[in-house]
Amino acid sequence: MHELSIAAAIVERAAETAGRHGAARVAAVRVRVGELAGVVPDALRFSFEVAREGTVLETARLLIEEVPGRARCAHCAEHFAVGMPPLLWCPRCDRPAEDLACGRELEITGIELEEEASV
Repeated sequence: MHELSIAAAIVERAAETAGRHGAARVAAVRVRVGELAGVVPDALRFSFEVAREGTVLETARLLIEEVPGRARCAHCAEHFAVGMPPLLWCPRCDRPAEDLACGRELEITGIELEEEASV
């Protein structure tokens, strides 16, 4: 399950960010996962819970934005969903699409930090 290595990388990056900003904890991490990225969102959520243990992300939430795969036909400029498994054939002009517009994303888009509570 490669989602565990992805989750570990997310935790590492968020922990580094927290350290650079002097934050006590990470409250949440936002990620975009494309339908065609080869990542199963539920497996990533589970792996994140395992990877965050014992870190400043111990109670952090993983917020996943799932991005559908979409293509653009170079011939007629139609944008269309490709589905899974992907069908890169234009429904408008019945020609193969040459350009995948989105759906391969795998990126951290935000990290919410918590400052230490003052006493």
